[in-house]
Parts: sequence; structure tokens; C-alpha cells
Amino acid sequence: MIDRTGLAGFLRNRREALQPEDVGMPRGQRRRTSGLRREEVATLCNMSADYYSRLERERGPQPSPQMLASIAQGLHLSIDERDHPFRLAGHNPPPRGSSSEHINPGLLRILDRLEDTPAEIITELGETLRQTPMGVALTGDTTRYTGPARSIGYRWFTDPGVRNIYAPEEHAFLTRMYAAGLRGLVTLRGPASRAAYLAGLLLDSSEEFRSVWDDHEIGIHPHQVKHFVHPEVGALELNCQRLIDPGQAHSLMVYTAVPGTESYEKLQVLSVIGAQSLR
Repeated sequence: MIDRTGLAGFLRNRREALQPEDVGMPRGQRRRTSGLRREEVATLCNMSADYYSRLERERGPQPSPQMLASIAQGLHLSIDERDHPFRLAGHNPPPRGSSSEHINPGLLRILDRLEDTPAEIITELGETLRQTPMGVALTGDTTRYTGPARSIGYRWFTDPGVRNIYAPEEHAFLTRMYAAGLRGLVTLRGPASRAAYLAGLLLDSSEEFRSVWDDHEIGIHPHQVKHFVHPEVGALELNCQRLIDPGQAHSLMVYTAVPGTESYEKLQVLSVIGAQSLR
């Protein structure tokens, strides 16, 4: 049973506690609201302002688990805070741990401040949960995939076009790295895990994957320097810094170029291209 009063009060309290700069939004002038506006929260949660407003006014239908997950992420709730509105709305909270897609609010706060830098938050299976605008400009919108294709490791062996953005000399290494990484996750998470499910799909569908899987390689770590081939600015040599949230098995990946290099200048061009495409 839904506790409409409790849910409305909780959402209103968390909304009013957030400031625009907390979620990467401009404050603007003549702002009278103490926290975020309902319209701003609705934008963060990818839902209509009317739908969100009705929840705060104790009206509307019982929100679905999908809607609650979007609200929890939009309001930058911690994992404990995320579970609370699920229970208030009459649902069991989603699982925690490696299979959870709820992003730690600390990682989100960092990502929100990297608007001029290519960055993304990914799961341990290489599923993109969030990207900065520059991240989209660099690799395209990798949050758009569904099903097994959400995993970059799965796409690597099933969609040849995915490889075009990476320098050809890196392909052989990346093939071994993705297979070894998936093998390590299957061992870590077990035969009933999503990692094992993806490995089974690839063993059935990709001869290349079967070949490298049979090599039983493990512990092949990504290079710190990535070599991209962007369709508009060409070759890019970018350093990749990784910040790991061990509780959720998520990683924040940040891509930077050494100042003064050709790649640094190309990133400045890419920022202009990205801004134009967003407009």
C-alpha cells in the first residue's frame, strides 16, 4: 500500500535540500526557490513536471519501480535513501551491490562538474549509466543501448562498427582485454550472474570470442592511455583516470589530454562540435 503523505513529504524535503549547483544546473538570477524547482527535478528524472508535481501533492497513480529509480537518481539519493521511497510507494527496493544501477551521489556530483571533459559512469560490465556532454561528443551516446548490447564487451564482439572509434593497433589488445575481464567477472559473480549470461551468449554467437575465451587469459588491465579515432577530429591520445565505487561496482572514467599536445587542441574543437550538436 502506498503512503502518499510520507512519499510526498520525503520527496519535497529532498528537493528543497538540493541546490542547482549540486546537480550541475546553473543557478540563474532572481531565484526565490530555496532548493530545486519541481520542474528542474522532473528534468533530472526524465519525467513530466505534472507527474512529479502530483506525487508531491499526494495525488496521481502509484509510481512504478522504474519511475522511483529515476526519481532516486535525479534527487541524488544515497542507497539507503533510495530504498525509502520504494517502500513508501509499496514496492520492494531493488537489489544492492554489483547488480545495482543506482549511482552513488558522490560520483554524480563529480560527474556534474565535468561538463567540459569527456567522462562517463559505467558498471563492471561496461554498461554506460551516465555521460557528460563531452563524453557523448567523444564516443556517441552509449546510454542508448538496450539488452546485452548495453555492455561494451558484448558489442565489441557482435557489432563491428563499435571498433571504428578505436585505433586499429589497439583492437587485438582490446579483444583479449574484454574476454579476460568477462572471464574474471564470471568467476567472481558465479554461474547465475549477468556476466555468465553474456559469456554464454558470446560463446554461441562469436567465433572470435570463443577463440580468445579458450586462451583462459585473466587480469589484462586497460591501458591508461587510450587511442581514439574520432570521425570529425581524427586521432586522439587521451589519458584515462578511473574512480571506483566498490560498493556499487561502478567506475567514473575521465578522459583528458596533455596540455599543449595536438590531442588537447582537438578536444577543444570537439567541445565546440559537441555544443553545436546539443543545440
